[in-house]
Amino acid sequence: MSTQVEKPTGSSHLPQLMWSPDPYQETQMDQLRKIINNKYGVNLSNYREIHRWSCDNYPEFWEEVWLFADVIHSESYETIVDKKVNISGIPEWFKGSRLNYAENLLRYNDDRVAIYATGEGQSEVKRKSHKELRQSIAQFASAMKHSGVQKGDRVVGYIPNCIEAVEAMLAAASIGAIWSSTSPDFGVVGVLERFSQIKPKLIFSVNAVHYNGKVHNHIDKLEQVVQGLPELEKVIVIPFVPDHKTDLSTITHGITLDDFLRSGIEDGQVPDLTFEQVPFNYPLVIMYSSGTTGVPKCMVHSVGGTLMKHLSEHIFHGNMDRSDILLYYTTAGWMMWNWMVTALALGSAIVLYDGSPLVPHANVLWDLVDEVGVTILGTGAKWLAVLEDKGVHPKGTHSLRSLKAILSTGSPLKPQSFDYVYRDIKSDVLLGSISGGTDIIACFMGQNWTVPVHRGEIQCMLLGCNMQSWDETGSKPVYDESGELVCLTPFPSMPVYFWNDKDGSKYKKAYFSKYSDVWAHGDYCAINSVTGGILMLGRSDGTLNPNGVRFGSAEIYHIVENFKEIQDSVCISQRSKDGTDERVILFLKMAPGSEFGSTVVDSLKHHIRIYLSARHVPAVILPISDIPYTISGKKVEVAIKQAISGQNVLQRGALANPDSIDLYYNIPELQEY
Repeated sequence: MSTQVEKPTGSSHLPQLMWSPDPYQETQMDQLRKIINNKYGVNLSNYREIHRWSCDNYPEFWEEVWLFADVIHSESYETIVDKKVNISGIPEWFKGSRLNYAENLLRYNDDRVAIYATGEGQSEVKRKSHKELRQSIAQFASAMKHSGVQKGDRVVGYIPNCIEAVEAMLAAASIGAIWSSTSPDFGVVGVLERFSQIKPKLIFSVNAVHYNGKVHNHIDKLEQVVQGLPELEKVIVIPFVPDHKTDLSTITHGITLDDFLRSGIEDGQVPDLTFEQVPFNYPLVIMYSSGTTGVPKCMVHSVGGTLMKHLSEHIFHGNMDRSDILLYYTTAGWMMWNWMVTALALGSAIVLYDGSPLVPHANVLWDLVDEVGVTILGTGAKWLAVLEDKGVHPKGTHSLRSLKAILSTGSPLKPQSFDYVYRDIKSDVLLGSISGGTDIIACFMGQNWTVPVHRGEIQCMLLGCNMQSWDETGSKPVYDESGELVCLTPFPSMPVYFWNDKDGSKYKKAYFSKYSDVWAHGDYCAINSVTGGILMLGRSDGTLNPNGVRFGSAEIYHIVENFKEIQDSVCISQRSKDGTDERVILFLKMAPGSEFGSTVVDSLKHHIRIYLSARHVPAVILPISDIPYTISGKKVEVAIKQAISGQNVLQRGALANPDSIDLYYNIPELQEY
């Protein structure tokens, strides 16, 4: 076997250059740098210097974001942030200011397209202008008020990625209500574990959805969810699949979308849209942890913090403006949906796609890029890997003339996918691997139009994110080796609090229990001392620590992904029954037509030994027919650890394929350890 594998971590090195910035293009990052130089009497000449300045002077930096983005507000701030309050003190940002998130996103009121929407089973692309969007949101907001929704109430969506989801979310925000959403692929238990904690007044949902070539009735699941949410006063059902027969008689408080919207008309008119002015730190949206290790934590993200962090990322790191059309393949339950929607504040258009990105064929998103003129395409790393495996070569079949950037998140983007993008998709595109999380409803690291793209690396830490990689003791930052991703200073999109966490103990435990007064994000990474680029190496709560060697599961996945015989894998640690030892277990899901056996196992061990170390070689390698994933596409290593130790995995509602967990119980090879 001639599999070639690159060592993922180790001494500093200069990876292959894949893309370089245009030295003659002045980006908005360059404009910001000049403003800072002139205003503060400094001489910042490159990205590393402006990033360092933004971290050392974070109050001034975030003020410059506010000014550059021209944040709409009714009252200005008295102070930006108290620098004496450290990150674990969760300082208050832009005290005294009052604003509205929806007002900032609806600042444009013209005939340019704001939203394109389509999906599996839909024959056309719907278009809605900024003016039309503003008008429809006014009607949504009026109907909500007519239904008794007030500032602070919770409005939720069990809803696909559709125009109505954006309208409901922004209508709620205009009133000062708090939005939360999850996608129809969530099971009843997963939805109730989330929404029952926040007691919503209204829920928006659908009659059915298209996925993977089939129509899936949604009313049965919705009925069960509604029964578990006694505080609901209205259940608004959107005819998402128009010809699907829908009976609302079994849904308590059920009402069609048309009937709901009709209630928002007064004297034949829709009242003008008004925007409730709220403090910067006022709740905007509630997001949830994955729920794989306990009841999901409810993270409350603020109006101002969400807006400001997204604006910084879109304007300075994405270099976005009114000419851009952003398509991020996401569900309405993922934080990337919120991130995408905020691009409306720039006057950019967004593209909503719902359904499988591989049905009826693997080119559906590339067709959409050409049809609509998408400039920025966002996706998950897994999708790019699947396209490569399927032999999809858009470079030879599509124009992609408009496309200038491809963004990837959800899991680490393997080096081979960099090769694939530049070889088979487009050679002059910026490939931005980005990483952050639900916890911050934003990114810590990602794309940058002013620095190169190197093979396998995320380009940079983002402005205002004072990140390091720390060793286990927390005594020093480390480079060119695996360490814990930490943030040293505050940033606006930290959660303002967790719901039902009056003393803040859940919040403190989530981020500040590992190191004192330092945010530990729960990820391993390696920072290249030469390029400043970052490799993500897996979750630190899925830590592998055999014989005192501490590493992330992604280091193993990096090797496994080179084997065409293996379709997927999951790597976990197993503690001995006496608690004195630990070993690594690797499960392999074989590719169709390939068999598990000694040839593959021996070759895999050989490559791990060469490219990592002998101590990285898993003690046990076993075949498995399925691997559990969360609905947002992340492997559920912690739940597998629970299963192999005989524990009951309670949070199955968070899994896309919950029955897969049953495969990991009572495995003979793991019983006697």
